[in-house]
Amino acid sequence: MSADVARPDMHDYFMGIALAVRRRADCTGNRVGALVVLDRRIVSTGYNGTPEHMPNCSEGGCHRCANRAQYPSGTGYDLCICVHAEQNALLAAARFGIAVEEGILYSTMRPCFGCTKEALQAKISAVYYLHDWSHPDQGKQAEYERLQGRFPGGIRKLPVFDPDAEWALGSTRNAEPPDETGHVAT
Repeated sequence: MSADVARPDMHDYFMGIALAVRRRADCTGNRVGALVVLDRRIVSTGYNGTPEHMPNCSEGGCHRCANRAQYPSGTGYDLCICVHAEQNALLAAARFGIAVEEGILYSTMRPCFGCTKEALQAKISAVYYLHDWSHPDQGKQAEYERLQGRFPGGIRKLPVFDPDAEWALGSTRNAEPPDETGHVAT
């Protein structure tokens, strides 16, 4: 490594790995990567897509993803068979007997309501994310924010460059396109 290349801080380092994990995501909506860090070590990773040994979204495996026009953002999750990246990171840790209590969750997208509940139940201490997500029903946004306020270490957006933001953020999102630096206004 040359002397003019700065060593990334820990948040940039871990979010960079979450971005790499996201490349495996197979969802027709948002593509998300996540990881759980405990004592400055990655203990689990996850990306969104259908359960193991099932057809992926790109193969028509998920009815909700295959019929996006029928389901406004944030609806139809009871029919969606996709497992979110944050869920997969927590479930992979459980599958291999790895404790995540007091861990930190890094995700390329702010966790949804369901993933927030699951991370709190798993005793995740803090969350760092790259792209914002808000509850599509503004009447429920206050409850979503109240729930996210329960992380002892907080929940914070990181200003990390995302070279693949246009690919990763679903076309059904109500977000601005990425600017020349790869950041998306939220």
